Amino acid sequence: MKKTGVLVIQLGTPDSPSKKDVRRYLSEFLNDPRVIDLPWFGRKLLVNGIIVPFRTSNSSKIYKELWEYGNGVSPLITHTESVVRLTQERFSADENVHIHMAMRYQNPSMDVVLEEMRKQKYDRIVILPLFPQYASASTGSAIEKAMNIIRKWWVIPEINVISQFYDNPAYIDAVVDRAKDFDLSSYDKILFSYHGLPTRQVDKVYDNDLCEDQPCETEINEKNQFCYKATCFATSRLIAAKLGIKESDYTVGFQSRLDKNWLEPFSDKLIEQWAKEGAKRVLAFSPAFVADCLETIIEIGTEYHEDFQEMGGEAVHLVPSSNDHPRFVDCLEDEIRKYLK
Repeated sequence: MKKTGVLVIQLGTPDSPSKKDVRRYLSEFLNDPRVIDLPWFGRKLLVNGIIVPFRTSNSSKIYKELWEYGNGVSPLITHTESVVRLTQERFSADENVHIHMAMRYQNPSMDVVLEEMRKQKYDRIVILPLFPQYASASTGSAIEKAMNIIRKWWVIPEINVISQFYDNPAYIDAVVDRAKDFDLSSYDKILFSYHGLPTRQVDKVYDNDLCEDQPCETEINEKNQFCYKATCFATSRLIAAKLGIKESDYTVGFQSRLDKNWLEPFSDKLIEQWAKEGAKRVLAFSPAFVADCLETIIEIGTEYHEDFQEMGGEAVHLVPSSNDHPRFVDCLEDEIRKYLK
C-alpha cells in the first residue's frame, strides 16, 4: 500500500476567547480574499478599519459563552480531534494511512501540519476539508491554502482532493440519527439552516448564468453541482426523505449574513416570521456544520431560541451536529478509501 497522509481541515477557532486572540482570528479569517471577495484595498479597509475593530469586543463575549459550554475548550476543536482519532482507528497498521488535523485559520495551522507531513515523505496525500457542501469561501480556501504550501515542496507526492460530500449516505445517516432523539411531530416548523454566502459568490460558479437562473432548490445537474445553494437544498431533501418529512413541512434557510445581498431566506427572519404567525416549537438542523460550534450552539441554540421566546414562541431546539457520530466516521472512512484503491 502507498504510504498515505490524510489532511483533515476544519475552519478554525480563536486560541482563546480573549480579545487579542479573537482579533487575530477575525483578521486572518476575514482578510481571506475567498471569504470577502472584494478588491484588495476595499477588503483591507472594510475588515481592518471597520469589521475587526467593531466586532472584536462583542465576538470575544460570545466566544466566552462557547468556551463555557465546552468546559474551557472550543467544542470545534474537541469534536474534530475526536472524529480524527476515531477515523484513524478504522485503518489498520498495514494500510499505512496516517490522518492529520489542521485548521484553515489559527491553530493547529496548516503550515505547521503540512510541514510535519512533508517530513513523513508520503507517497500520496489526501486533502479532506470538513465542509460537506462546496463553497469557495470554505472548501475552496482550504484547498488553495494547502496547494500554495505544497507547491513549494521540492518533492510533491500524488495529491487527491475531496471537494464535497453533501450526499454521502453515511453523512446523511449521521444527521438523521441525531434527529431521532426528537419527536418531529411535536414541532410546528422544521428548519434546515446553513451558513450564508453573498449571492455574488454562488453566481461565480456559473460561466454565463446566475444562480437564480438554475433549479437549485429542486435538483442537482451538471451546471449547479458545485453551487453551494444547490447542494444545501440537496442535502436537506436527502435528510428529509429519510426522516419522512414532506417537502411542504420544512424550510431551508441561511444564517450569519453580513448584509442583505446574501442567500435567502434568512434563518433569523424565518424564526421571527414563524413566531408572529403563532408557531410555538421549531426544530433546527445545521447540516453544513459537521462539528458543533459558535454558529450552532450560540447562534441557533441560544440566540434564535431567546429571540423566538421574546416574540411569543416556546422553544427552538437544535439537532446536534454530526460531531463524532459513528456514521459520520463511516463517511470520512468511505471518502478516504476512495483513493486507496
